[in-house]
Amino acid sequence: MILLSGPCGQSARTGNRGRGKTMTQTCVTNSENETEALGARIAQRAGQLEAIALSGDLGAGKTALVRGLAREMGSADTVTSPTYAIVNEYRAERKICHFDLYRLSGGDALWEIGWDDYLASGALCVAEWSGVAPELFPPRTLWVEIEKTGERQRRVTLRWPEGAEPC
Repeated sequence: MILLSGPCGQSARTGNRGRGKTMTQTCVTNSENETEALGARIAQRAGQLEAIALSGDLGAGKTALVRGLAREMGSADTVTSPTYAIVNEYRAERKICHFDLYRLSGGDALWEIGWDDYLASGALCVAEWSGVAPELFPPRTLWVEIEKTGERQRRVTLRWPEGAEPC
């Protein structure tokens, strides 16, 4: 079961963390399937977003969340972490570009692979290890932090951009 704080999963916290006003949700998932289900819920709001910035330790569930997102957006493609490819593209109602920034040295390396072109294409850009270049994410970015709190349990914090309706 996915547990969300507050009514409809919205917490009362709003803030301005240098990225405009945000709405924060905190969710708890107890399995990989529940993390995928949370990704599917996020997909229902993807039209409001230009990008999704993911952070969390190895094995936290970043790719599982993307798998649920892609499936809900109509992709039948196999979703895997693009660790060595840097970016995987998934065919869906709206193209999804799934980045793994772990091996990049910073913002310059992200520009070199065409980050601005991916954003300008209208695709939903989803990036694991977003802390490599947080300054390059557009204003309509959902910031997602996944923390391991147990063997299978995860605490997922969603920081929605100003004007976006949380899931």
